[in-house]
Amino acid sequence: MSKIVRIAIVGPMLLVLLLMSVTGAAKFKVGLSMATLAEERWKVDRDLFKAEIEKLGGEVIVAAANGDENLQNSQAENLITQGVDVLVVIAQNGETASAIVNSAHKSKVPVIAYDRLIKNCDLDLYVSFDSVKVGELMAEYVCRLRPSGNYFIINGSPTDNNAHLVRQGFYNVLKKYPKIKVVFEQWCDSWSPEKALKHVENGLTQFKNDVQVILCANDGTCGGAVQALAEQKLAGKVLTTGQDAELAACKRIVAGTQAVTIYKPIKKLALAAAKATAELAAGKTPSEINEKVNNGRSDVPSIMLMPIQVDKNNMREVIVADGYHTEEEIYGK
Repeated sequence: MSKIVRIAIVGPMLLVLLLMSVTGAAKFKVGLSMATLAEERWKVDRDLFKAEIEKLGGEVIVAAANGDENLQNSQAENLITQGVDVLVVIAQNGETASAIVNSAHKSKVPVIAYDRLIKNCDLDLYVSFDSVKVGELMAEYVCRLRPSGNYFIINGSPTDNNAHLVRQGFYNVLKKYPKIKVVFEQWCDSWSPEKALKHVENGLTQFKNDVQVILCANDGTCGGAVQALAEQKLAGKVLTTGQDAELAACKRIVAGTQAVTIYKPIKKLALAAAKATAELAAGKTPSEINEKVNNGRSDVPSIMLMPIQVDKNNMREVIVADGYHTEEEIYGK
């Protein structure tokens, strides 16, 4: 083989190496399987995660299942066949999504559970906020203000493991207050505000409006609860809770019809997940693992972040200062 031929072969290889040294990594492909985009926060997660992956040299293919677990499973299969290097899943059903993990592993694709744990499988990584702590923060806030009386609990989706963890957090606190009675409790499929509205209407009828607090598992269900309370002229008189710091919830807090929301700095979650995704795509162990969470089959390496309690007193210093919503959006100024 002549020297000229050798140069022709080696030259492109050197060019590839030079390009990799400049960009820091070769291109990688990520599948993002989302349970839904119906709730405000998930659009924020998607956009932040996608932008960060692109900064890190990757591309993201997004599929949203509109709350349909069967559709999500088939969409995930399609993402795997498109040759993704890592699959990130926000599960509609934390039980049935184990099939997604098993299928991905057959193609040697690692899976990250984003925000919602996927159960009973050999999950590669879980990135989320401490959902038990979320429930505790909500309950602690209202229990301090109303340490006795009748409480309603409006839980999230029974198929979402986070909803069960939030409920656990509620009861971790409630058991410390013997004068509090949980007289009414219901679950809301798909975290539906409409179902929350109907449940609270039924509860108010059943207990003749004798309720002091409604522990709602997120801001969407709280919106339904506040609507039911408003119909009985009880909005602002009965304390309500939520999580996610949705704009509508922040406005309700300022107006006095919702007592508290739990802010989960989504940017931190999305950036942590994106960094871990890039590391897995490069064959590395994610560097920010700080806990292990048992999913019924294994102790899953996890990156757990801490949520923040927000009411009208720290709205500006937390939500506005973090750039999540503007002062004008919240206060209308």
